[in-house]
Amino acid sequence: MEPVRLGVIGCGVIGTVHMNCLAGHDSVDIVAAADLRQDVVDAAAAKHGATAYYTAEALLADPTVEGVILAMPTNLRTELGLKAFAAGKHVLTEKPVALNGAEVRQLLAAQGDRVAACCSSRYRSLASAQAATDFLATGALGDIRSVRCRAMTQVGGPPNPNPPPWRLSRKLNGGGILVNWGCYDLDYLLGLLQFRLRPQQVYAAGWPVAPELSAYAAPGSDAEAHVSFLARCEGGAVINYERAEFSGARKDSAWEIVGSRGSLALWMPNLADKRLVFTQVTAGEAATESVVWEGEDDGDLVHSGPALDFASAIRHGHPPRTSLADALIVQALTDAVYASMDSGQAAAVTL
Repeated sequence: MEPVRLGVIGCGVIGTVHMNCLAGHDSVDIVAAADLRQDVVDAAAAKHGATAYYTAEALLADPTVEGVILAMPTNLRTELGLKAFAAGKHVLTEKPVALNGAEVRQLLAAQGDRVAACCSSRYRSLASAQAATDFLATGALGDIRSVRCRAMTQVGGPPNPNPPPWRLSRKLNGGGILVNWGCYDLDYLLGLLQFRLRPQQVYAAGWPVAPELSAYAAPGSDAEAHVSFLARCEGGAVINYERAEFSGARKDSAWEIVGSRGSLALWMPNLADKRLVFTQVTAGEAATESVVWEGEDDGDLVHSGPALDFASAIRHGHPPRTSLADALIVQALTDAVYASMDSGQAAAVTL
């Protein structure tokens, strides 16, 4: 297919990753880059043979740019997404999709016939995720009862002397670990089920970095480094979720989908020697385990996958792996988690 001509707005860490990972792929051509820091964008544009712009608006006015990747902090993306749609551009936004559900609804209202996608789909770009999606579509698990994720990381090594100020900031990032990693976890599990689950109510708790570990967070950090919640979905299925960083928890990593006839165990970020394990229960017989898929995932797809899928959706007219409507489900659940954390009460999920 003819390469999709993309512009990258934001040439920081993740914008640079996008450009480097897409270099050499025939389906995309990075033709423009924008950043307020002229030296940074000049270097990035020169490396990739792109036109350098010093404002997002200047890039959006370039008629050769078909779609843009928004790779700046969360609090800036919605305004630029709206400007991109107004300029007739397709939009791939970094994760989390927005600061809140109201912003996602603004983007949906402005999207028109343009393709819009979110990078929270990164781990569904992998071959193991496609295998899991295909297996779950067979109905082998029966009625879905619970979707579970427990991902706990410990402090490892000395703290970063300059921790990013946005990472644990409600104002700049929309939240902490829940939006930094939760958007991947929830996109992964709900996306494998083709976003059929609709969360209705959630009860949540969250905790900031402990005082003993405060050196790992930027001054003024006010968002959670540890979150746990239980959400009930239409039809009675539940989402049971816990994730933490900079914590005292024992290291743990498990993703699982449980149905009435069996369960599927997954390991989202693991790339090597990966296995998807189906546990099947049959009346009168011992439970059996079988490997649905095993192998090694292509790590390059973690970062290039969303943009390659975005380009394919533009050229071939299929929905992107995670559309704005899909991302709204994750964001609405996230909003309800924060509402419950703040109030200490159960909160409704508004879709």
